[in-house]
Amino acid sequence: MLDEQAKKTLLRKIPHGLYICGVRDGEEMNGFTASWVMQSSFTPPLVVNCVRQDSGSHAMIENSGVFALTFLENTQKDLAAQFFKPKRRVGDKFEEIEFYEGTETGCPIIKDSLGYIECRVVGSVAHGDHTVYVGEVVAAGIHRQGDPLLLEQTGWQYGG
Repeated sequence: MLDEQAKKTLLRKIPHGLYICGVRDGEEMNGFTASWVMQSSFTPPLVVNCVRQDSGSHAMIENSGVFALTFLENTQKDLAAQFFKPKRRVGDKFEEIEFYEGTETGCPIIKDSLGYIECRVVGSVAHGDHTVYVGEVVAAGIHRQGDPLLLEQTGWQYGG
């Protein structure tokens, strides 16, 4: 028997970084706060990024097969918060954020960050309410040194 409270408590203890996942489909761009991200291979360099299936960004990744992850510094909680709400509710999330388009994917990358990786989707698994995208890292860059923003530092919770 599954103890729902124990499950929720323990799953929320899994540490997660916070990233801005930039997506592009044609001329349309969007970004969202991602926390279910991890490295999954050295050769080739692969990451896993889990994306809600009912989001507009999910549809954009399905259509384009690319995404970029901007790595936030531990002082950038307010920036992360700007990307939590769906685009359909808040409009262009990048309107007041300085960004540039990745050279390999065209996805938006935030300039004021630790750095980024650009990924091409090489696999996916769609079960439950999220799709697990496996992305091959095709470009990367460092903007500055610093400590990454972690979900637990914000007081926010996702999952469980």
